[in-house]
Amino acid sequence: MHSGFQHLQTPDPVFGGSIPAVVQYPTDQAAAGVTVGPFRWEASLNAPLPSGRHPLGLISHGAGGSHLLYRELATHLACSGWIVLCAEAPRDNRNDNSLSYTDESVTNRCRHLSATLDHLLAHGQFGPAIDHGRVGLVGHSLGGCAALALAGAQPWSRKRTPIPVTPDPRFRAAVLMAPATGYYRGPDALAGVTGKFLVLAGEKDNVTPAEDIRRDLRGLPPAVASEFVVIKDAGHFSFLSPFPEMMRTPDFPPAQDPPGFDRARFHRELPGIVESFLAKALPA
Repeated sequence: MHSGFQHLQTPDPVFGGSIPAVVQYPTDQAAAGVTVGPFRWEASLNAPLPSGRHPLGLISHGAGGSHLLYRELATHLACSGWIVLCAEAPRDNRNDNSLSYTDESVTNRCRHLSATLDHLLAHGQFGPAIDHGRVGLVGHSLGGCAALALAGAQPWSRKRTPIPVTPDPRFRAAVLMAPATGYYRGPDALAGVTGKFLVLAGEKDNVTPAEDIRRDLRGLPPAVASEFVVIKDAGHFSFLSPFPEMMRTPDFPPAQDPPGFDRARFHRELPGIVESFLAKALPA
């Protein structure tokens, strides 16, 4: 199986207009390669989608990030039979970060993810091909924060007031990569969480430290199935796809890793870890 690739615009229920996204999906057509800006995917543009129903995974980037930075993961999932959508978060991305690191961005991210799911389930081509009972979410940093909120957690602001969010039980399992769990230090913040979780933390992450994540998640209900894995030597940005050589400069932190960490090797391993968890958490 190979990966197809399509550009998609989904309606923005918060600011109006549309949200740019890419969809990858299984196909029998061999990869011809797709290039967007400096990035390349081992996929084929607008390749045919085979018949049948497939699990769905959404990938949500970090604050001020990009939906184009999880290429190996999305491609692997597509080649394993998943439909995968990566959407850019409006006003919290690399081109427009006007609301990044604000409480509003947490509320908006959850609304955008639910709306994106609505759109894909109703999509003429992809909707009929999605197994509605097998929907998962992969969230990096703030995307991980949003995944918890959609699972029933209550984020709290720095002023110790609850941030308004609406859970979405259609997401039944989530992978949290270096999640921004600092929002969950308020009273009973995690008491309402349901679902299954794989938590991946970087051993040398100085943005969302592994021990902070572990401590913050102690409030998960005992009935919630969760696995916690610390990735040796990984930093906060190590979960991003390797950048092209021309972008690996000292003044661009997302391309940098702690000494001794091999990002290219890790991204040959990470997709299998994620796919294995999701396959067990969301069995056919």
